[in-house]
Amino acid sequence: MDTKGRLIAGSHNRNEFVLINADDTARVNAVTELSGQICQICGDEVEVTFNGESFVACNECAFPVCKACYEYERREGNQVCPQCKTRYKRINGCARVEGDEEEDDVDDLENEFDIGSHPHHHQFAETMRLNAGLGISTTPSEFDAASVAGSEIPLLTYGQEDVGISADKHALIIPPFMPRGKRVHPMPFPDSSVPVQARAMDPKKDLAVYGYGSVAWKERMEDWKKKQGEKLQVVKHEGCKDGDEFDDPELPKMDEGRQPLWRKLPISSSRINPYRIIIVLRIAILCLFFQYRILHPVNDAYALWLTSVICEIWFAASWILDQFPKWCPIERETYLDRLSLRYEKEGKPCELACVDVFVSTVDPMKEPPLITANTVLSILAVDYPVEKVACYVSDDGAAMLTFEALSETSEFARKWVPFCKKFSIEPRAPEWYFAQKVDYLKDKVDAAFIRERRAIKREYEEFKVRINALVATAQKVPEDGWTMQDGTLWPGNNVRDHPGMIQVFLGQNGVRDIEGNELPRLVYVSREKRPGYEHHKKAGAMNALVRVSAIISNAPYLLNVDCDHYINNSKALREAMCFMMDPTSGKKICYVQFPQRFDGIDRHDRYSNRNVVFFDINMKGLDGIQGPIYVGTGCVFRRQALYGYDAPSSKKPPRRTCNCWPKWCCCLCCGSQRKKNKGKSNMKMLKKKDDTKHMHELENIEEGIEGIENEKSLLMSQLKFEKKFGQSAVFIAATLMEDGGLPKAASSATLLKEAIHVISCGYEDKTEWGKEVGWIYGSVTEDILTGFKMHCHGWRSVYCMPKRPAFKGSAPINLSDRLHQVLRWALGSVEILFSRHCPLWYGYGCGLKWLERFSYINSVVYPLTSIPLIAYCTLPAVCLLTGKFIVPEISNYASIIFMALFISIAATSILEMQWGGVGIHDWWRNEQFWVIGGASSHLFALFQGLLKVLAGVNTNFTVTSKAADDGEFAELYIFKWTSLLIPPLTLLIINIIGVIVGVSDAINNGYDSWGPLFGKLFFALWVIVHLYPFLKGVMGKQEGVPTIILVWAILLASILTLLWVRINPFLAKNDIVLELCGLNCDD
Repeated sequence: MDTKGRLIAGSHNRNEFVLINADDTARVNAVTELSGQICQICGDEVEVTFNGESFVACNECAFPVCKACYEYERREGNQVCPQCKTRYKRINGCARVEGDEEEDDVDDLENEFDIGSHPHHHQFAETMRLNAGLGISTTPSEFDAASVAGSEIPLLTYGQEDVGISADKHALIIPPFMPRGKRVHPMPFPDSSVPVQARAMDPKKDLAVYGYGSVAWKERMEDWKKKQGEKLQVVKHEGCKDGDEFDDPELPKMDEGRQPLWRKLPISSSRINPYRIIIVLRIAILCLFFQYRILHPVNDAYALWLTSVICEIWFAASWILDQFPKWCPIERETYLDRLSLRYEKEGKPCELACVDVFVSTVDPMKEPPLITANTVLSILAVDYPVEKVACYVSDDGAAMLTFEALSETSEFARKWVPFCKKFSIEPRAPEWYFAQKVDYLKDKVDAAFIRERRAIKREYEEFKVRINALVATAQKVPEDGWTMQDGTLWPGNNVRDHPGMIQVFLGQNGVRDIEGNELPRLVYVSREKRPGYEHHKKAGAMNALVRVSAIISNAPYLLNVDCDHYINNSKALREAMCFMMDPTSGKKICYVQFPQRFDGIDRHDRYSNRNVVFFDINMKGLDGIQGPIYVGTGCVFRRQALYGYDAPSSKKPPRRTCNCWPKWCCCLCCGSQRKKNKGKSNMKMLKKKDDTKHMHELENIEEGIEGIENEKSLLMSQLKFEKKFGQSAVFIAATLMEDGGLPKAASSATLLKEAIHVISCGYEDKTEWGKEVGWIYGSVTEDILTGFKMHCHGWRSVYCMPKRPAFKGSAPINLSDRLHQVLRWALGSVEILFSRHCPLWYGYGCGLKWLERFSYINSVVYPLTSIPLIAYCTLPAVCLLTGKFIVPEISNYASIIFMALFISIAATSILEMQWGGVGIHDWWRNEQFWVIGGASSHLFALFQGLLKVLAGVNTNFTVTSKAADDGEFAELYIFKWTSLLIPPLTLLIINIIGVIVGVSDAINNGYDSWGPLFGKLFFALWVIVHLYPFLKGVMGKQEGVPTIILVWAILLASILTLLWVRINPFLAKNDIVLELCGLNCDD
C-alpha cells in the first residue's frame, strides 16, 4: 500500500486507524513519536509501551493521559478518569493501590505490589501534576539544569520566594513568562547532572501559595482555554482542510467527534427503586396468599378449590418469568452529530459503513404493491450516503405484478428522492407524507418548495394511477401466463416451479435522478423454487437475500423490514450506526432493534394492536440485561453475527482482593484458583492444537480471491467452509470480509453467475443454513429463534428508541385478523417449545444470561397459560350456577392478605406505567387482550402445535367475511367468522347467564344470600369486563347505540324482571294469603 510519505498509526485497544500527514522535511522517524498524543494533564507526550502502542490509561474513553499522571491520580487523586469518570484499572507495570480488583491471570507481582519502587517516583508524579494546572508544555531535553544547579535557596513560586514555606516544601514551578517548552522536568532517579531534587507540595497548604489562583495563572489558563475553543470550533464547523491541522497535538481530545456515540440512561432511582421494592413485597405477599389458600381448602367444593389453586400457582409462575427480566430497565441516547464528526470529515471520503436493506413480500394481492412501493421509496430517500445503501426486494411469490410495480417505483424514485433530500421532509414515504393533516406552508415560506411540492404530488398521483392499473390488470391471469414486454414468457408464471431471478433497477452506471445525482442500488430478487424442495417460507427468503447481497454489495450491516413497514425517520440508519460503529462496544452488538409503531389504528386501539406495553416496558427491561429479542422487522443486523460466529471474547474482570496482606498470604489464597485456571488453559491449548492440526488456509478459491487475510480462514479448511456456507467460492470469500467489500479480481459476469447460484433451491442442502447460519428454521416465528441463537453465541443486542419513531407499519385492526395474527405468533412459540432449541434446555454454558433466558422461556411457554386461563374464567359462572365458591369464609387475616395482594398488583402496574411512559388506556387494553387472545388464539395454537409436532398434521382455520361497512376504519367493523371466536364467546355467555342466575337466586333467598354473592359477582364481572372488546367486535357497529348500553340493558332487564316476579305487585297487600301448611296434622 502506497502511503505517499504519510505515517499509518493504529491502536488496537482503541480500535483506531489514523493517517498522519507529514512533508519531506518533517517525517516521523522515531518509534517514540508514534502516538502523537499529548497528555491533557501535564502537557507531555503520551509514552509508547514496550509493544509499540500508545499508553492508554482509560479503556473506556481513551482520554490521553501519560503514565506519570496516571500513577499519581491512582495513588493520590480520586482514581477516576477526568473525562468519563470511570475508575482507573491497574495496568501492567504499575503499582497496586487500595480498591484494585484481584488479578488471577496476570503475572506482574513485582510491579503489582510496588516491589523495588524508587521513592523519587512520587516527587516526579507530583511535580508533573502541578505543572499540568499551569498549562505548561514541557520537553525533558530542553531542561536547563545549570539555572538551578548549586542553588541553596528554596525554589521560587512564580519567581518570588515565600519565606513561610520551608525549603523542602516548595513546588518546582516555572514562571509564566518563560518560553514554551522550557519547563523543569525532574528525573525519577538521582542524576549527577541534575543535583536539584523536586520538592513535593504540602497538601495542607492552600494552593494559592504555590501560584494557583494568582493573576498570572488565571490569565494563562483563560488564554489556553480560548485557544482550545477556537480549534474545536474549526473542527466542528469548518472541517479539516488539511490533514496537519486535524492532527495538531494541541487539538483538544474532548471534542464531540471523539466522544462515545451513545450512552445509557438508567431509569431514575426515584422511579425504579419503589418498583423493585413492590416486586419483593408482592412475592412475599404471594407466599402468604398461597399458604392460606393451600391450608384452607373448601371441602364442599373441593374440585373448584383445587382447580383455582392450580391456576393461581401457574399465573404466579408466569408473572415471575415476565417480571424479573424487567428488573433493570434502561434507555439509550444517541449522538448523531458525533457520528458525523467521526466518520464524515469534510475533505475526506465518508467512512460510514455500508448497509443492505431487505424488503420481503409474497403475495401482491394480500400485500398491495402501492404499500411496498412506499416502503422502497422511503428506503431510497433515507438520510445516508447513497453509495452505501442497497435495497433488495425479495418477491417470494415470483409475481410479475411486483416486478412491474418495482419498475414503476424505480422511475418515480428519480423524482422523489431529490425532492426529499432537498427539503428534508419527513416521513419519506409519499403516501404517508401527503396524508399528513398539517399545514405544510406553516414553516415553509420558500416559493420553490411550494411549487415543487405541488408538482411532485401530481407526479405521485399519476404514479398511483399506474400502480392501480397494474393491480387491476393482474386480477385476471391469461391462460398462457404473463408475457414480458419483449414477448418472452414471465419466468415466474408457475409460482411453485420457476428459476431464480435478479434484476438491478437502480445503482447502475448512467441511472441517476433528475438532478444528475447518484441513487442507491435497487435490486429485485426472486429465489428459485422447484417441487420437492423445502423453501422455509420467510426465513428461507431472508437467507437467500443474505447470500445474494453478499455477492453484489456485501455490506457489513443489514436492515430487514416488512413490505408494509416504511422508514418514518430518515436518520434511522444513523441511529443504528451510533451503536454498531461505536469503537468501544460496537463489536459485541449483533443487532439493533427498533420498536414497532403503527398507522391506521383507531383511537381507542380496541384490540391492543400498538402493543405499547411490550415495546415500552418489556423491551426496555431486556435492554438492561443482554438486549431485546428480535421481533421480525425494523432491525439492523451485523452480517458476521448472522453467519453464526461467536461474539468477540473479552477478558474477565479481575477478582477483588486486598492489598493489605503480605505477598505470601495472597499467593496462598489464590494458589488453588490459579492451578484451576492453569489446568483449563492447558486443556484449551490441547484442544486448539488438535483442531488446527489438519487445517490449512483457503487456497485458489476462485477469481483471484486469494490474498484475503482473516483469522477465520485459519480456523477451518475449505471443506468445512463449504459445509457451513455452501459451495460458492465467492460467497465464502465474502464471509471472511468482516468490514464488507467485494473481491477486487471478481468480474461482473462471475458475480452475476454466483448470485444466481446462491439463490438456487438446492444450495442449502447439506449446509448449516437455517441451523447455525442465517435465519433459523423450525418455527413460523423465525425471529425469536434467530435472536435466541445469537444471544447464545455471546452477542448482545440493543434497543433504540429515537424520539421520532424510526419505522411505522400497518396492523390488522379487525378482530378476526388480529386473532389470526396472534395465532401465528403463538404457534411459532409452541413449535420452539417442543424443539431442540427450546430455551428450557438449550444453550447452557454459553453466553446467554439467566434473566435473558427467563425472557425467552416466557416467550415460548405463554401459550400454555391458555388452559388455566380458560378454566379460571369458567369458575365464576360455575360458582354462580352451583352456589359454591372457591374460597371459604374469609377471616380478618385472609381479608388483609387479599387486600394486600390487590394493592401490590395495582402498585406494580402503576409504577410500571410510570417508568415505562405508558398510559393507563394502553395498559388496560393490553390486559383485556391478554384474556381475549389467551382464551382463543393461544388455545388453538397449543393444540395445533401439538398436532403438528407429534402427529405431523397441519390444520388451518378459515376466515369468512360476513359484513362490511364504509367510512373511516371500515375494516374495524368487518365481521369475519372463524372458529377462534368460539371459546371467548362461550365464556362471555356463561358468565352473563351466571350473573343473572346468581342475582335471581339472591333475590329469592333473601338478605343473607347477598353477602356471599358479591365475591362471585366481582369474579364474573372481572371476566365480562375483560372480554368487552371482544363482545363489541362480535356485535359489530351499532347505529347510534353503543354496545355497552345493549349489554347492560340486557342484564338490567333480566334482573328487574326477576325482582318484578319476586315482589308480585298484582297481589293486594291486605288480602289473606293462603299457603300450604308444612305441618302434618294427622299425626
